[in-house]
Amino acid sequence: MNKRVFYCLAGLIVAASAAFAQVPVVELNDPHPSDPAVWINVTATTFGWGNTDTKYKKDLPPALAKTVSVYGWKGERVHAQAVLVAPQGAKEFKLSASDLKAGKNVIPATAIDRYFETYVMGEVEFQGDTVLCPDRLVKLTAMEVPAKTVRPVWLTIHIPQDAAAGKYKGTLTASVDGRDMTIPYTVEVGTRVLPAPKQWKFHLDLWHNPYAVARYFDVPLWSQEHFAIMRPIMEYLAAMGQKVITTSIFQHPWNSQTEDPFESMIGKFKDIDGTWSYDYTVFDQWVEFMMRCGVTEQIDCYTVLPWHLTFEYFDAAINCSRSVRMEPGSKEYEDYLLPFLTDFAAHLKLKGWFSRTCIAMDERPKAQLEHAYNIIHKADPNFKIEGAVNYFGPEVAERMYDISFSYRQPPLTPEQLASHHAKGNLVTFYTCCNPPRPNTFIDSNPAESVLLGWNAAALGYDGYLRWAYNSWVKNPNTDARFRTWRAGDCYLIYPDGPSIRSERLIEGIQEYEKIRILRAGLDAKKAARLDAQLAKFRQIDWDTVTDAEITRLVNDSKVLLRSLE
Repeated sequence: MNKRVFYCLAGLIVAASAAFAQVPVVELNDPHPSDPAVWINVTATTFGWGNTDTKYKKDLPPALAKTVSVYGWKGERVHAQAVLVAPQGAKEFKLSASDLKAGKNVIPATAIDRYFETYVMGEVEFQGDTVLCPDRLVKLTAMEVPAKTVRPVWLTIHIPQDAAAGKYKGTLTASVDGRDMTIPYTVEVGTRVLPAPKQWKFHLDLWHNPYAVARYFDVPLWSQEHFAIMRPIMEYLAAMGQKVITTSIFQHPWNSQTEDPFESMIGKFKDIDGTWSYDYTVFDQWVEFMMRCGVTEQIDCYTVLPWHLTFEYFDAAINCSRSVRMEPGSKEYEDYLLPFLTDFAAHLKLKGWFSRTCIAMDERPKAQLEHAYNIIHKADPNFKIEGAVNYFGPEVAERMYDISFSYRQPPLTPEQLASHHAKGNLVTFYTCCNPPRPNTFIDSNPAESVLLGWNAAALGYDGYLRWAYNSWVKNPNTDARFRTWRAGDCYLIYPDGPSIRSERLIEGIQEYEKIRILRAGLDAKKAARLDAQLAKFRQIDWDTVTDAEITRLVNDSKVLLRSLE
């Protein structure tokens, strides 16, 4: 058969720079400017330490500290936030950091990521009042700072796994139009070692979107340029501890809900005689690329239950593509899916990927899932199933290898959880457009991103799922609002770098790993103290709890965890 070319493919994937692609900094005006009178008594440019739980308003000078101390295990990444207050502004604001030293021991400055924070438009609720928030983290040589504004900066210190324990002292310097202002800080390194993200047990599943990258950077899909730009984006995802590769095996599995819909990575062809054949070129290229980026544990394939229930293929009899709606349970549905899934299983086994592959479903009704299950297991009884659902029972959910429940869904009982884990299965929770809190929206309390890791530990779950790592809106670097969901719902990182939200999510995942490591050696008294603290996360009343209370709970929990080392 003379198959039509469905995909533009490049030959070899070229190596990418280790850094995110650079994009110019543009910021929108603050819709709620502060009273200019707050600057009357602020006459001198200052540079000092803030805290990572605060989002500093662009035109409001804050109180700052002269020094700060952070604590971490060997192998952990820890954070600090400083702020430049510029009543007269600055034509050129540069950042530099010294080595961190504890006697003869050194953590080099190259282990310290220095970011300028930029402000992105968000909203306090979907299509509600707007708010300008510091969130985007960019690495630049220098920035201009307007008069009567502040400019926060973010440090991520990567403590080497072989660092000696001790208190390391160093400095951060702001060079403002040639004048240096230097502030000291301390990184205290403990005796414990945090494994590399590849070894973390936390099951992180952030759905990632290659189509958004191609559109935003205006490069041909699956070209060398496309893969080169994606490499640092997906390597950062791997460094977050990501375990799952997101693939789309049918067109628009979520009914084109994002700015850049997911297309099918597998071509499907029906010959004149009715026989089927399949093109796995893009699917294979994408999976192999993601594995080279460091994401290797699981491949999730969306989905045999697309929201629109419309399936595409190239029909040689009419010499064009067709899209046909097929109801689960119908003969047409089985006649279409069964040969594909049978062939797909054979292909996955040939590649050595079958055991790590899941056929994935997202928030589908029980009846549809039953029909899908029957066909999947007729194709191969050993196919694994992944799904986000909000019910649990023997009909469907208990049969899932990897199951995720929404945050507000009542948690599994200890007996249900033990039964599911005994089969070698996984349980996670997810947030998306809901609940309003806790979440990772642009305007969310920064501590909520950390809380997600603690919540997984409190429930005894294996990790966390979120539907959008990088499904960028039209202008993600300036305006996070979207036509359908609250600002920030569509992405956790930016085209040119991470966010405060993504860095603090990593912080929570590291806390989960610390809990897991420490628990194995706790005596009964210490284990009871830890359990009592974790119980507080299960008891939060999100209708009445304040941001200050959430921040305090997260920070008190960190203090407790350190006391258990």
